[in-house]
Amino acid sequence: MASTDRDHLLDALTEGIEALTSSAAWRSHLEVQGRFHRYSFSNTLLIVRQDPGASRVAGFATWKSLGRAVRKGERAIWILAPMTGRRTRMADGEEHRPILGFRPVAVFDVAQTDGEPLPEVCRTLEGDDPAALFGRLADRASRLGYAVDVTELPGTTNGDCSFARRRIRVERRNDPAQQVKTLAHELAHALLHEGTDDRPLAELEAESTAFVVCHTLGLDTSGYTFGYVACWAGGGPEAVARIKSSGTRIQRAASVILDALEEEAVVTEGATAAA
Repeated sequence: MASTDRDHLLDALTEGIEALTSSAAWRSHLEVQGRFHRYSFSNTLLIVRQDPGASRVAGFATWKSLGRAVRKGERAIWILAPMTGRRTRMADGEEHRPILGFRPVAVFDVAQTDGEPLPEVCRTLEGDDPAALFGRLADRASRLGYAVDVTELPGTTNGDCSFARRRIRVERRNDPAQQVKTLAHELAHALLHEGTDDRPLAELEAESTAFVVCHTLGLDTSGYTFGYVACWAGGGPEAVARIKSSGTRIQRAASVILDALEEEAVVTEGATAAA
């Protein structure tokens, strides 16, 4: 596929994100996300240490307000909440509430609850891999120096990329279509993001690259990609601006993956014809 055709795929990606982020489903998603606290770095470490697979964490009352109940017998995740004193007005007119100390507070991950489903804008892909794309992408990863391990991952993690270990892991319980998309995503991380500390940008670039790669290979990932990129990059205008800013990097990474696959296909076809 020519680079101009791949440019059209980025246009399709931005159009899909703009449509999603102007929809009622997106507004409902934002309303629910607003009920979840943004935890401090220290509390995030506490959460991960107690439950490495935790994805959405909230207190008992918050889960109840969202129509979900913590299952009986579930073990709480403990974080520290500040205890504040009375609000006082400072000399500059600003109000201030001193922190007097911290107290332990119990929270629970969504995986520990049952009830009404939360509104989702990022749907895990379902379906098979009839073109054996996963194996072809795994071979490409190997040529780049990365081993691919299909295994069971904690929580809702679909995959990860370890630069130090030169290893990509993919969640084995997902359908083959999702596994293909995940591997393309992690391959993009391997190509683009070693040493990067800008997580939102890295996720936008990796998922956008996976979108271009998968669509070029005949796999529609829009049901997952549009919501995933929007969640990391913000609403339509913000996401579109960031995709355009990273367009060259996204296309370059997609080309590194796809051009090699296309070359391999030509060699295979030639060998078959010769036989």
